[in-house]
Amino acid sequence: MFEGHKIVASDEKRILEGFVSTIPQSRMGPDRVEFLVENAHKLEEQHKLILRNYINKALTLMIESEASDIEIGGHGNEGYFWMRIHGKKERVRELPQFSEDEAALLIINLLNENQRNYLLEQRNLDFSYTYFYEKRKLNVRFRADAYFDLDTLTLNMRLINLSTRPLASLEFHPLAVRSLSHNYIKFGLTLITGITGSGKSTTLDSIIDHHNKFDPAHVIIIAAPIEYVHNSNISLVKHREVGRDVTSFKDGIVQALRQDPDIIVVGEMRDPDTIMAALEVTDTGHKVFSTLHTSSATESLDRIIAEVHPTEQERVRNRLADVLISVISQKLVPTLDGKRIMAKEVLIVTPSVRAAIKNNNTSEIYMMINQGGQQGMVTMEQDLKRLYMQKKISLETAITYANNKTRIQQILSAK
Repeated sequence: MFEGHKIVASDEKRILEGFVSTIPQSRMGPDRVEFLVENAHKLEEQHKLILRNYINKALTLMIESEASDIEIGGHGNEGYFWMRIHGKKERVRELPQFSEDEAALLIINLLNENQRNYLLEQRNLDFSYTYFYEKRKLNVRFRADAYFDLDTLTLNMRLINLSTRPLASLEFHPLAVRSLSHNYIKFGLTLITGITGSGKSTTLDSIIDHHNKFDPAHVIIIAAPIEYVHNSNISLVKHREVGRDVTSFKDGIVQALRQDPDIIVVGEMRDPDTIMAALEVTDTGHKVFSTLHTSSATESLDRIIAEVHPTEQERVRNRLADVLISVISQKLVPTLDGKRIMAKEVLIVTPSVRAAIKNNNTSEIYMMINQGGQQGMVTMEQDLKRLYMQKKISLETAITYANNKTRIQQILSAK
């Protein structure tokens, strides 16, 4: 129950301590987790519900603390739950501490039998979790990843936005927005790139929502896991979760061709098969959006080409040049008021950019972005300067988050 902001767990601790005490002393290290996985089904149904409700209370605290992530269990947690609040990872002292075995049982209780078996075999499990947030009377979704930390079980849960942000609030140039629009360009590939936690999914959802407000199109989203769930409005929106609705990203992309799509959203281009399938489906005349873990537009192009076999790289380079429409690289940077704001680099593929890609001269593209403001382009350094001049971020932050330290200092000194 809640006591102010404190959450006590007397019943939960009693249940966890009682069950954990049944682990044979001969079980050590990962065998302890295996025992819990194999025997968790023996928990009384009422006890399962009590433990799950406790996690839901912790998630409610997470939402009301404006945290993006929560960490549960594992050797590194030292018994605490941890949260990332406005970019900073902190122990949650409002929650009691749990032993490694107790936290492992809390995590295992969130999983079904197939998920538990998969976790033991693969040592990692991506899944989604939903609970009903009483205060706002809505279902809240989380992207979750269970994994091992020094033979102990740990879990990250990331809050999926309760609502989408209007595309206009991301402050793209009108020509950049036009390049994203299916109504303006019916086919082509757009990449949203950035490190983990940079807001790629938020931007992607804003783009989908933008179409859903005015474009009578069929949108198929393939992701692992599905995060924000869009209700069909003007667009018909389908969601296919890898591992649940479809076996792989590649299969989802190939199968989508038989499902009459207009827009295909690929959660992540994470391997050569997915990259090749995404390029091929774009080549057939569909509009495709996807993400990559890269920090700049030019790095994104190089990464895609480097991911495929050397014998395929020339063909992929030419195909990428033909189908690529735009690349958005983004970061979430700390603001002066302690929150975070998006800084972005935007590449619009012009004939000059297309030629540079085909000729393997991607090093020239940065200057094309730098000089392409009238076409909707902006470098990360230019956008950081904009945020600094608007007094939203500090000078130190602008320099710290720049990809090109020399360039950011040059443009900041030329105010």
